Amino acid sequence: MAQENKTPETLKKSAFRFIIMLGFVSLFADVTYEGARSVIGSYFEILGASATAVGIFSGFGEFIGYALRLVSGYLSDKTGRYWTITIIGYAVNLLAVPLLALAGRWEVAAGLIIIERMGKAIRSPARDAILSHATKQVGQGWGFGVHEAMDQIGALTGPLVIAAVLYFKGGYKHAFITLAIPAFLALVVLVIARLTYPSPREFEPVSKKLEGKGLPKAFWIYLVAIGLIAAGYADYPLIAYHLKKNIIVTDNWIPVFYAIAMAVEG
Repeated sequence: MAQENKTPETLKKSAFRFIIMLGFVSLFADVTYEGARSVIGSYFEILGASATAVGIFSGFGEFIGYALRLVSGYLSDKTGRYWTITIIGYAVNLLAVPLLALAGRWEVAAGLIIIERMGKAIRSPARDAILSHATKQVGQGWGFGVHEAMDQIGALTGPLVIAAVLYFKGGYKHAFITLAIPAFLALVVLVIARLTYPSPREFEPVSKKLEGKGLPKAFWIYLVAIGLIAAGYADYPLIAYHLKKNIIVTDNWIPVFYAIAMAVEG
């Protein structure tokens, strides 16, 4: 994508189109893994896992999903292969979800969930770096806001899709196989974005050299507060497990509750 001959207005429109494309990638991706996340706890109950196992693997998955970002972000900057790392991360992140339909044991399903979280950790820093170049043209708040809004639409839609499949088909395997469709669409749009905009850095013609001067005290206070919130957070797979095990609601209502949570978050 050559940007040299484009006017500022044309460049701005092109950047916004790129943001929308990545927004659709996130939308379809969220339909996939948030759809799975809404019922993974109840699925594990069917596979014979204990509540302790669900708590451990879901917590470990989240830990891997954030800790690995430090490595992924470092490698992205060191190698400059932002697109490659983004595509690999999305592929791992998304393809692990439909494979849950083939998991006959909860241990296998747990491994797939951890792999899915690893994929998200791999692609998130590189994807955000790519996105940041385009937001320079339209405004970072607006650019990331549009992307996050589309992301959250996917997070709301995914559980509702699963609820519909469970209501009409009544099977978790059908539900996970259905999620292969948005996973495929996300990867297709991602590849199209890569071919259309091979060098997003060109959206940001002037790069400023940043010099680190340490982090302020307010940052560390905020970090401790967030850490305490996370330590007291009950992950939804564990909630879904108990909803299923104690027959509090029917299976198709479990993802609906998660969809409500995603709406509130949005």
